[in-house]
Amino acid sequence: MLNSFYQHLPNIVSFIRILMTPLLLYLAIEQQAMIFIAVLLFTVLTDVLDGYLARQLNAVSEIGSQLDSWGDFFVYSTMAIAAWLLWPDIILREKLYIIIIIFSFTIPVLTGLLKYRKLTSYHTIGVKIAVGITILSYILLFTGILSWPIKVAAVCCLYAGIEEILITLMSKEKKTVDVKSIWHVLKENRSK
Repeated sequence: MLNSFYQHLPNIVSFIRILMTPLLLYLAIEQQAMIFIAVLLFTVLTDVLDGYLARQLNAVSEIGSQLDSWGDFFVYSTMAIAAWLLWPDIILREKLYIIIIIFSFTIPVLTGLLKYRKLTSYHTIGVKIAVGITILSYILLFTGILSWPIKVAAVCCLYAGIEEILITLMSKEKKTVDVKSIWHVLKENRSK
């Protein structure tokens, strides 16, 4: 029984992340910026934790990967909406970089949906780096500490987004989960 619980623990953590999105949205509507940032940090930690637990408990699964991607989708969508609600002046000032980031997350998802008729969950190294930098830059930007990291995040997201689109377009067989990089797809395509 306990072993079964451990196998589901990463999915439970991902589900908690999904459940945090209504609270994040509520805090943004209520203009509770600092509490929003604190809850967002907790939510980001659950994102790191679910992957770590899945690997450590040998509980990596396609359903877990999909659940993680849905959690990411809900949290990142909520972050964008909340940023507009809480800091519209900063959004307007940094709109080019924010638009690049939003499209870099959105277009690869739409490309995967069009090709496979389901959500892709590549979890590439590029996306992991881009997400980390974007979260950090989001917090730095909206707490008023630094604004330049959002530019770095936009470049990283653009690279990661293009890579995910290329993975979808170049994959000869259905790939919707855990592809480390475009180079892995190219290597796999050459070996067939």
